[in-house]
Amino acid sequence: MNKTQIMDLTSGHPIRQIFSFSIPLVLGTLFQQLYSFADTVIVGRCLGVDALAAVGTTYSLNFLILGFVQGLTVGFGIQLAQSFGAHNREELNLYLANGAFLSFIISMVLAAVTILTARPLLILIRTPDNILPLAVEYVRIIFLGIPASMLYNYSASALRAVGDSRHPFYFLLFSSILNIALDYLFIVPLSMGIGGAAWATILSQLISGILNTWWLLCRIDLIHLSLKKEVLSGEKMKRLCIIGLPMGFEYSVSAIGAVVMQGAINSLGTVAVAAQTAGEKIRQMFTLPMESVGMAMATYTGQNFGAGRIDRIKQGIRSGLTIQYLYCAVIWVVIFFLKTPLVGFVLGETVSETASEAVEYLTIMSALFFIHGSLMIMRNTLQGLGYSLQAIVSGVGELIGRSLGGVFAVWGLGFFGICISNPLAWGLALIYCTIMVWYYLFRKWPEKK
Repeated sequence: MNKTQIMDLTSGHPIRQIFSFSIPLVLGTLFQQLYSFADTVIVGRCLGVDALAAVGTTYSLNFLILGFVQGLTVGFGIQLAQSFGAHNREELNLYLANGAFLSFIISMVLAAVTILTARPLLILIRTPDNILPLAVEYVRIIFLGIPASMLYNYSASALRAVGDSRHPFYFLLFSSILNIALDYLFIVPLSMGIGGAAWATILSQLISGILNTWWLLCRIDLIHLSLKKEVLSGEKMKRLCIIGLPMGFEYSVSAIGAVVMQGAINSLGTVAVAAQTAGEKIRQMFTLPMESVGMAMATYTGQNFGAGRIDRIKQGIRSGLTIQYLYCAVIWVVIFFLKTPLVGFVLGETVSETASEAVEYLTIMSALFFIHGSLMIMRNTLQGLGYSLQAIVSGVGELIGRSLGGVFAVWGLGFFGICISNPLAWGLALIYCTIMVWYYLFRKWPEKK
């Protein structure tokens, strides 16, 4: 085993281990968001507000489909983490092979279906006519790259499951820089338009996925992946689907609320779409690190559950919440002072209706980040325990919250309703996840499988 790259989370101080394991994840998501942010800046400044709005209006569909991919692969990784925590090398490799097979089949089906349905779905969410052709062009290319997204997410999830959070970060850092360079190359010198931004994204993601896979198979002694016929197991695939599919559906159910909310945003006009797009890109840059701490919590919980260390899981929850709340306090101060310059940087202007609404969006959201941080700890604890079916219910909470925000926006709150949609979604999901974590860890000892 390559012990210099693998972290066993079943021993040692929980807060130190969660924090150490989270650092590469946090840095990775920051750089990932950096290239998404750079993409927004390049599109907004070089192609105009309509192109920026076209990218923004596809976000909910991306969330719906690519969120399923991410949730599915995180679920597959939970089973790998549990096998690693139980020190069952043979089972770990069997699950890895069967997960790779499932990932390939599912990604090809998803790509075919979404490319064909992209335009009707964009029309369904009331994409403004003036940006519809641009949005269709962009999202079809993104959906064509679903297999690349699946490769990256599954390989990164597998590496994290065996305690290596550093190399996914290294490869993501490289691909982030590559993405920014390709964005500029495709959009400015090559004049590929909005499609150039999409191609830059999927090509850089493909390369990071290939690098993750190479490291997993060639540099981690614990892993010996085989896809021979006798290795494929219906029982193992069933177990992976029991954990992975509900987590994928949880992301998608939550995203349906985002689709409803996007319809409400679109109904408010191009200014609202562009303002929310700019504000959301900046918001994601600050909240994705919280999601990374949540991902660390899922791996931590999975390994300790495999090892039968329920006491360490409880300690880990307290440690994870401490990390999240300290981060939220610092980030609120940062956004308070930098929100106007950040909006101006994205839009190229600081005094306009679009800019003022984007600033309003950031002001409200930043005050409620602690809800999101808490949700990431509680939800990922449930997922690490293997109770992924509960994730669907929490996703329903997010669906209701975002839908309510959209309804409030249309019924009279206007853009303010859009601003409170995500916090409402986080809050409803958090209530449910907190109750379930308390039940499973403090009222009912989880039974080992």
